Amino acid sequence: MPSNADFTALAEPFRPELLAYCYRILGSIHDAEDLVQETYLRAWRGFDGFEGRSSLRRWLYRIATMACLTALETRKRRPLPSGLGAPSDDHRVEVAPREPTVAWLQPAPDARFGAGDPASVVAARTSVRLAFIAALQYLSARQRAVLTLRDVLGFRTAEVAEVLDTTIAAVDSALRRARARLAEAAPVADELADPDEGIRRGLLDDYVDAFTRADAAALVKLLRADVELEMPPTPTWFTGRPAVLGFLSARVLRPDLWRMTPTRANGQPAFVVERHAGDGRYEPYGIQVLTLRGDRIARITAFNDPTLVPAFVPDQSTRTLRAR
Repeated sequence: MPSNADFTALAEPFRPELLAYCYRILGSIHDAEDLVQETYLRAWRGFDGFEGRSSLRRWLYRIATMACLTALETRKRRPLPSGLGAPSDDHRVEVAPREPTVAWLQPAPDARFGAGDPASVVAARTSVRLAFIAALQYLSARQRAVLTLRDVLGFRTAEVAEVLDTTIAAVDSALRRARARLAEAAPVADELADPDEGIRRGLLDDYVDAFTRADAAALVKLLRADVELEMPPTPTWFTGRPAVLGFLSARVLRPDLWRMTPTRANGQPAFVVERHAGDGRYEPYGIQVLTLRGDRIARITAFNDPTLVPAFVPDQSTRTLRAR
């Protein structure tokens, strides 16, 4: 068996990209972390038998792919509320109770996926955006793997066939079906482009200021007329500025109730959200991810799940954050 040091030196550099790969297929950062850990354990145990007939990177992807496909045999696709039903354009509608039995799509912290050259970083961010990950969920598990390996990671068709232990013809067929299905569900690339840095920074600063001060009038200037709001694990979601602002004003916005710490998730601006719990204490509440279009906010995806926060603030589970 190889020493830990030898194996780590060779295999560890691939961990961030394998995590991003498993996340694209599974739609869960928690599940992806578990499967990557399983991949490395299997690889370490089998490293003596790795004879270099393929690259170490491709060998690791093969192990990770098989682990993901096996896991998905007993799991349903992970949706967002927008993938389950129509939105409401009236904030007065009765909001459905939280649905904890649904395995919802999860956000993923950019920091876990590492960094590379600027062009690679931009491409990687596009391929983990929430809209793209949500669209991947409509594909079969095998189609997700084929499309991600071929179109996102740039593996050759023959290499994908080797990873999946199948034929080139089968890979080509799965890829055609996956591309056709994805074209129906995924947004066009132009709709995913963020504004330039100056506009983006000002927009995000103004959003945090308006949200934490509960200033609905200030929020009006920041949201597109067709803005959408969804809040897993709540199935109800809203479309249109009147409905979104009406809901936020009536049920969410209170002065000094929220604290928002900037981060990045899925290649998009995001916030760790904490709720005031009294005595100067703030407790984890969830992760909010924004989709920007032009100089306005096009979508607010509020993952109201405190268990997601430790992935973005690793020591969150062991300490209580206090007001600054």
